[in-house]
Amino acid sequence: MDHDHAFRRERLAIVTGGSRGLGRALVARLVERGWRIIVDARDGDRLDRAVQGLAVPERVTAIPGDVADPDHRRAVAAAAAVTGGLDLLVNNASALGPSPQPALSDYPLDALGRVVAVNALAPLALVQAVLPLLAARRGRVINVSSDAAAEAYPGWGGYGASKAALEHLSATLAAEHPELLVYAFDPGDMATDMHQRAFPGEDISDRPAPEAVVPALRRLIEGELPSGRYRAADRTAVPA
Repeated sequence: MDHDHAFRRERLAIVTGGSRGLGRALVARLVERGWRIIVDARDGDRLDRAVQGLAVPERVTAIPGDVADPDHRRAVAAAAAVTGGLDLLVNNASALGPSPQPALSDYPLDALGRVVAVNALAPLALVQAVLPLLAARRGRVINVSSDAAAEAYPGWGGYGASKAALEHLSATLAAEHPELLVYAFDPGDMATDMHQRAFPGEDISDRPAPEAVVPALRRLIEGELPSGRYRAADRTAVPA
C-alpha cells in the first residue's frame, strides 16, 4: 500500500488544543497534506487567528470551547458525524495546573481535579463520543502525553499523574479495540506557552520548537506502528 498516497487523500481529523504549540503545528502540516480538520481551543480569538494563518483555512472547522465541557465535546463529535467517519483523533489539549507547580503535599485538590478532568477524562470522553466514527474507518487515536507520566519529577506530580492515567487509558483502549490504533505520544520538552508557564521567569528558548516534533507524529499517523507508547526522542521507533 502506498501510504503517502493514502495520506494525501482527503481524510478527517479532530485535533484538540489547536490554537498554539504542538496542536497548531500539527494542524498546519495536516492541512498542507490535504486533510480536513476539526480543531478546538479555549481561546476563541486565538483559535480564529491560528486558523486564518493556515495555508488553506477553508479546510478547517474551528469550534472554540473547553474539552472538559460535555456540551463542547458533543459539538465536536456532531461536526465529525456529518462526514460519517473519522480517521484521526489527536487529544492534544492539556492543563498544566498551578504555576509555579506545587509539591503534592501542597497541591490544591480542586486544581488537581481540573487537571485530571482535562488531561485524562476529557480525552476518554471524546473517544467515547466518536468511537463509532473511528471504527467505521479503522481510525487512530493519539493521546499526547509527557515524560512526567513515566518519571517522578518534583513539582510535576499532579500533571504527571494525569498523564499517567491517560497512558493507562490509552493502553486499555488499544487492548479493548484492536480495530483501532491507539498511541500515547511523549513529545518531550518544547518551547511552548505551557512549558514556559511551568518554568516562570526562565529562558526555555533552547527547547525544540513544536514544528520539530511534528515529523514524529506523522510517523504515527502515516505508518503502521502498533498501538503503544512512543517518544519523539526515540528516533529508532519514531524517526523524525
